Amino acid sequence: MQLTKKHLYIMGGSVKNALQKAIKMWRPPLRMKIKDWANKFRFLSPVEASRAGKYDLSITPYLLWENSPLDALDDPRIREIVCQKSAQVAWTSGVVGNALGAWIDLSPSPMLIVFAKEGAAKDYMAEKFEPMVLATPRLKIKIPLTSRKAQQRQLFKRFDGGFLKLVGSNSPASVKSTPIRRVIVEEPDDCNANLKNQGDSIKLAKERVKTYDNHKIIIGGTPTIGGVSAVEAEMQISDKRIGLIPCHECSEEHALSFDNLKCIEDKNLNHSIFANKKPESAYYTCPHCGCVWDDIQKNRNVVNGRWQATATSNGIAGFYLNELYSPFYGSRFAVLMEKWLTAQHEASLGDIGALITFINSSMGLPYAVSNEKLSTEGLERRIGNYEINEVPSDSGALILTAGVDVQHDRLEVMIRAWGRAEESWLICHHKLYGNPANIQDICWQDLNKVLFTPYLDKHKNTFVIKACSIDSSDGTTSDGVYQYVRSHQTSNCLVMAIKGSSSADAEIFAKPKSSIDTNYINTKASKYGLSPFIVGVSKAKDLIIGDRGRLTLSGIGAGRMHYPQSIETNYFEQLQAEVKAPVRRNGAIKLVWQRKLGRPNEAIDLEVYALHAARALKIHLMRENDWDYIQKRTIKNQENITKNIENLEIKQNKPMKINKRPKRQGWL
Repeated sequence: MQLTKKHLYIMGGSVKNALQKAIKMWRPPLRMKIKDWANKFRFLSPVEASRAGKYDLSITPYLLWENSPLDALDDPRIREIVCQKSAQVAWTSGVVGNALGAWIDLSPSPMLIVFAKEGAAKDYMAEKFEPMVLATPRLKIKIPLTSRKAQQRQLFKRFDGGFLKLVGSNSPASVKSTPIRRVIVEEPDDCNANLKNQGDSIKLAKERVKTYDNHKIIIGGTPTIGGVSAVEAEMQISDKRIGLIPCHECSEEHALSFDNLKCIEDKNLNHSIFANKKPESAYYTCPHCGCVWDDIQKNRNVVNGRWQATATSNGIAGFYLNELYSPFYGSRFAVLMEKWLTAQHEASLGDIGALITFINSSMGLPYAVSNEKLSTEGLERRIGNYEINEVPSDSGALILTAGVDVQHDRLEVMIRAWGRAEESWLICHHKLYGNPANIQDICWQDLNKVLFTPYLDKHKNTFVIKACSIDSSDGTTSDGVYQYVRSHQTSNCLVMAIKGSSSADAEIFAKPKSSIDTNYINTKASKYGLSPFIVGVSKAKDLIIGDRGRLTLSGIGAGRMHYPQSIETNYFEQLQAEVKAPVRRNGAIKLVWQRKLGRPNEAIDLEVYALHAARALKIHLMRENDWDYIQKRTIKNQENITKNIENLEIKQNKPMKINKRPKRQGWL
């Protein structure tokens, strides 16, 4: 066959296409810094931002400075990037968005973003990620957002070389699954701190990057309450970088602070909210030379800023950013001053909601809640003159109750003795290791020994536990709890399965719902013929560790709590592991007991459970003649026991009688 010009043209085109495909396939990946990728390739959608079009990183200069969060993401020595931030600093778009775009385009891999709730993940996908992909040509051709062939889903986007998965922190199956190279946590303070009793959702997400040597973790969010804030805790182990801004007059640098935000005062004014202050006249002063900055001068000075680490780097880069660094119109000095004065005014009237919001969302700081009335040294003063496992009956201890906290690998048991007006003494604290989910495990046998072995005072009087409350809130161990409680329903000790109430108004003790109740028929407890007792945990903690709680009382008398000489110091540290801090729920600020991050709080729970058991026995309602009767009965029972022992000893010491009549030796 003779080749014509047409044939040669077609063949040339085919060869050219084949060569282009081969070149594209074998071309080395484009190497580029994230900030360079953002400036060169990224576009903003009108859905994503008010200023659509070509992305310009210089609008947020602190992301262009050397050693910025974007530089840290490119640094192979840095494995985690943390930012304790305010609102309006472009973190989600400028850091998270740019990192995702550059990684998908240049270095694809499995990636995960953890949000507080699944709803927040859906909002981010619809309002941020998908508009960014559609507006950025290099991303649009790589992620077919709606392709059924690519098995794209609302919160799961697949692309060559990896995928992006968005999850809510309240889903154990989502947070714990396949290995991930890059993990992003948005607003960690809102994430689940105890994921269905399986641990902190942030820590669980971090576990997923362990198989990758070149992994990256991004954690950014607004702090909430001091000591409770997750992002604050992450910052504490970082290199704590602050943004230093030079003054245009003296050239001295400092980190922008709200202490330097001021406004003009007019003695002739008497505003209902601002008093004699004029928020529209707000300005910023240099702490070094006193030079006054307006908004334009501040923004110009920020361009020349730099990041400075204030701690030793250990692979975690931390960044502090408050709203004073923001270049956006809604963060002008006048706007911030008006918010600040309004928050202070509302706080003076008793509503601290706006104040907390301003400190968190504008200052980028956790709201400090003081709990100075409790201290390890102060608690140690409550140590009595009795030993562990000894019942101090001479001081008035007469009735024993127990609280049992159920963990995945152990049972923690605390026994407390009670006297008049609910004065109490801790008798012992045990940790029984094993598998509480299995009723045949040795930890349950050990619990029997602790609960049903009599305890003695120094006069050898015997005391037994009258009531015991066992935590059944953990679904993975509740079968073991219910089986144990069921098997001890006929014992002389009142053994109860309990669950904490989420209501702050719930009473410490209340009779359980009937297992016949339609709401309880299909519960796990009902299968064992039980209904858990619901404990008013909030009221119990108010009574024990509140500002005017029993642990703030010293000496002897009503409600005082005492501890043996050999109690471990760690027990007192655990009693300080929670703080009653304000949180916003359903649009209102409420005070809620919260565990300080990373602090074990089993001791507080045990005190609550033992108190619940005491309330079940109505110890708080007993009168003086009731206590007198119990005391006399205890002594009388001991006298009877002593008399029986003495009679037995006398009988044993008597010479054996010899029967003179010989016994028959059988038929022989």
